[in-house]
Amino acid sequence: MAAIGKISQIMGAVVDVTFEDGDLPEIMNALNVDRGDEGILVLEVAQHLGDSVVRTVAMDSTDGLVRGVKAEDTGKPISMPVGPETLGRLFDVTGNVIDGKGDVSAKKEYPIHRSAPKHEDLTTSTDILVQLEVVLMLMGIYMDNYIILAIKHLE
Repeated sequence: MAAIGKISQIMGAVVDVTFEDGDLPEIMNALNVDRGDEGILVLEVAQHLGDSVVRTVAMDSTDGLVRGVKAEDTGKPISMPVGPETLGRLFDVTGNVIDGKGDVSAKKEYPIHRSAPKHEDLTTSTDILVQLEVVLMLMGIYMDNYIILAIKHLE
């Protein structure tokens, strides 16, 4: 059963949540706050303050949020979908699709806070660097053409 707390203080993007039963969520867990028509606000637990209170950071605007609103512990950290299904797609910080191309059916999700890969798992391949160089060259050509067009426009 997920722990349910109530918002006790709002200071910009920092929100304190009190849990009555003392069942505090883990640090880095996500809390969901239902804002009705505005959707779900995700809070990430940053600190245990004591007295059954956790300090969280909001992942979106807290405008209109009031004390006493329920916040439900998801039991897991904020996670992002990973895998080939996510290539070329755009996501917000909480893992929601924002490119308007429909849902992603990714098989795996990784938490946004996770350990770095082991050194032996890293590759020395230059494929990414070559692709980055091509992108930078194309951006340079685009910028050069833009500057040339701007100069011609001023003449």
